[in-house]
Amino acid sequence: MKTRAITGFFFILIMLASMLLGAYVFTLFYLTLSLVCLVEFFILVKTTGIRPHRTIAYIAAFVLFASVAVKHFFELEPKWLLVNIPLFFGIFIRELYKKSEIPFSNIAYTFLGLMYAVVPFIFFYSIAYISGQYNVHLALGFFVLLWANDTGAYLFGVKFGKKRLFERHSPKKSWEGFLGGIFTGLLIASLLAHYYIDYTFYQWLGMAVLISCFGTLGDLVESMFKRSLNVKDSGNLLPGHGGVLDRFDGLLMAAPVVFVYLYLISY
Repeated sequence: MKTRAITGFFFILIMLASMLLGAYVFTLFYLTLSLVCLVEFFILVKTTGIRPHRTIAYIAAFVLFASVAVKHFFELEPKWLLVNIPLFFGIFIRELYKKSEIPFSNIAYTFLGLMYAVVPFIFFYSIAYISGQYNVHLALGFFVLLWANDTGAYLFGVKFGKKRLFERHSPKKSWEGFLGGIFTGLLIASLLAHYYIDYTFYQWLGMAVLISCFGTLGDLVESMFKRSLNVKDSGNLLPGHGGVLDRFDGLLMAAPVVFVYLYLISY
């Protein structure tokens, strides 16, 4: 418990620093974080005998993220995003030279790794630039709401949890905890709306509901993924907490949905 608390404390400090120290640190941190998640994903998948094309995937992940960053920093059309096209087809061609009995499983999990572990971070990164310039309020607000939901779900679940939410994949989650997470998110969103006036009170509430719902789904999907591989944690990089994927499972589903929501209400 002590190790978990110490890791959690420093984890929060690093997360806050990644957003408060400016756009360059923000970019570098989440680019690195997405690559670490991709590494964890491929390590887990490798235990099944599937061999994704890791090198090509790492290059594609870097180019994808960097292309989006260039667009936001310099307001340029990311034409070199087209570099990913030969990289993607290169995955199929590379498989021709491998002696594998499951070639399309290797190909499929390579693309799944990019979609599951990298693309959500690109959406989160883009949330901070939804207005055209780096906006720490949105980046910080997203994580504050995500943490509020997790905390509320845990506290309400421990105190009142009786009816299981999705016992097959996460035996400890309850409907009471889920609703408690939404309530806590709405409460924190009302405070954020008072200080961060980029969006209205009701728009912050909408963001809180989406983060609570899809953050919970992201947690469940990651639990399903780990159970399918019969592993407890995605890694051991964070003592007492598991891997990086374990800590950001809520973001994986919530970030793309919140980006679409903010885009629709901003334009």
